[in-house]
Amino acid sequence: MTDRRLRETFDRVASRYQTARPDYPADLYADLLAMTGLRPPARLLEVGCGPGKATLPLARLGFSITAIELGAALAAEARRRLATFPDGSVITSSFEEWRPPPGARFDLVYAATAWKWVDPDIKYAKAAALLPRGGHLAVWDAGHAFPAGFDPFFTEIQRVYDELGEGDGSPWPPPPPGDRPEPTAAEFEASGHFTVAGTRRHVWARRYTAEEYIALLGTFSDHIAMEPAKREHLYREVRRLLAARPDGRLTRHWSAVLTVGRRA
Repeated sequence: MTDRRLRETFDRVASRYQTARPDYPADLYADLLAMTGLRPPARLLEVGCGPGKATLPLARLGFSITAIELGAALAAEARRRLATFPDGSVITSSFEEWRPPPGARFDLVYAATAWKWVDPDIKYAKAAALLPRGGHLAVWDAGHAFPAGFDPFFTEIQRVYDELGEGDGSPWPPPPPGDRPEPTAAEFEASGHFTVAGTRRHVWARRYTAEEYIALLGTFSDHIAMEPAKREHLYREVRRLLAARPDGRLTRHWSAVLTVGRRA
């Protein structure tokens, strides 16, 4: 079960999140629009927008977006980036506590790397209440992927996590992207509020220097909450391992599964 208290840690790294985290693939947004049939100026509600990582690409297409963000610093970052889009607004609140205006309706409710942090006893019913019949809920995440031939750096650094007592005890290596369980579609159906319209998986890779990768790690809730001495030891090991490489870089693969549901 996700410890939702950790969701408050992201606000500590608001100024670094946008540049350290990868952009979602353009094909993901193309799939989102194809699966929902949405066209500007449809009204979108984003849950947990952070600094605007998945807000800006859709705002640039001309959609009207209301974004909800728990963290005050993250919400301020998102407002700054959306300042040139008159149809974009950011509200500082948790989704659970946000009180929408009477009669508020949206064509799409979506969440990017945020849905797991929302109370499961509230999120599906509340999303459904904000959509007309046939409206859509879209959810995606961006996680570490381990396809065949993944960078051996991660096997080396996993030993460090285990030595620090920060491993999760799962078998190594993790299963490749296509073999990983994806519970979101089943959650949609089990909620009783949505039927699954489709899912799409996107896998991509990025190259990182040691400092770029440490900046990325510094945006993950478990690393933010890690004991400082452990975190510094981990980062020293990242630098040491990459310093031994001719180009000083690693390749990290990402996987995002887009799940789209239609309100029943």
